[in-house]
Amino acid sequence: MIFRRSLVREMTTTAVGLFLVLLGILFTNLVLKLLARAAGGTVAPEGVLTLLGFGAMFYFNVLLSVTLFLTVLLTLTRWYRDSEMIVWFTSGQSLAQWVRPILWFAAPFLVAILVLSLFLSPWADRRRHEYERQLESRDEIGLITPGLFREFRRANLVVFVESVNTFDGTIRNVFLHSLEDDKDVTTVARSGHLEMAANGDRFIILSDGRRYEGKPGSADYRVVEFEQLGRRIEPAEMRALPNSSKSIPTSVLLGSDGRIEQAELFWRISIPISALVLTLLAIPLAYVNPRMGRSFNLIGAAFMYMLYSNTLNIVQSFIAQGKLGFWIALVVPHVVAVLVVVLLFSRQLAAMGRRLRRSDGDPSP
Repeated sequence: MIFRRSLVREMTTTAVGLFLVLLGILFTNLVLKLLARAAGGTVAPEGVLTLLGFGAMFYFNVLLSVTLFLTVLLTLTRWYRDSEMIVWFTSGQSLAQWVRPILWFAAPFLVAILVLSLFLSPWADRRRHEYERQLESRDEIGLITPGLFREFRRANLVVFVESVNTFDGTIRNVFLHSLEDDKDVTTVARSGHLEMAANGDRFIILSDGRRYEGKPGSADYRVVEFEQLGRRIEPAEMRALPNSSKSIPTSVLLGSDGRIEQAELFWRISIPISALVLTLLAIPLAYVNPRMGRSFNLIGAAFMYMLYSNTLNIVQSFIAQGKLGFWIALVVPHVVAVLVVVLLFSRQLAAMGRRLRRSDGDPSP
């Protein structure tokens, strides 16, 4: 009982540390991508945090699965290195008796992974696409990033604004360039602001500026100075939501016969199953053989994880291509993985038995 409490306590500490490290890596990756998009003007700066939250939630199921696998593996590896496992075995306990406390510890992880895979991750991906569409559908002025040129291809317009006053919406040092009736039109102004007409149309009112109008290659340019000049803001078109199977609710996937949908359903079901199998697989993989070095088991564990994960990815692609049926693809890889776990447990139990007999002075093989 003391060993089990110590095991759960150490695994809890390790899991928290690993999760925070992996979460930091995930956040860094997502933030860099979103900031690059914000700098390019494809994402509004104020939408970065919201998109970061949805993006992180989408990957939480895989993150928890990796955290659980590494927690069991690293904790038991340390116990082997410090000979604490030998104390456990010499007290008459077997390796198989570690399964119950480890599964008890893993149960909340497995439930969370199941809920995330089947419900929350698809919801997060769907909400991310909806939020991106809302950002893209805002008025042109709402997509302008101060200090950067912004192109609106639908309106044949290029905009540059030096600064924006977030309190009253006033913009300073405005540059507009557009193509109207085969003429280049360039407008510069010291300031501008938004106004709304009675019919709901929105206008950007530029103050104290000049308008240059003419055909390229011609000296016939017209220059007009103005105190105020209005331009109607064209409302952006709402783009359709992307047709992504990752955003489809699981209840819809269950009733679908499409290959893409079945491949996505396979992946969502496989993540919690693989998390359970990997947890059990980490127990025999944690064994440290002194003759092979202290890190050999970690290399083997990394290889087994990559092999299992890549196999599931390949099987998913085969389902999408119609090369494998859903049920065969769902059963065979995980059954093979369970057989590997049983085989490793058997070999580990036999190896530990021989080691204990040698330590007791029994010369039998």
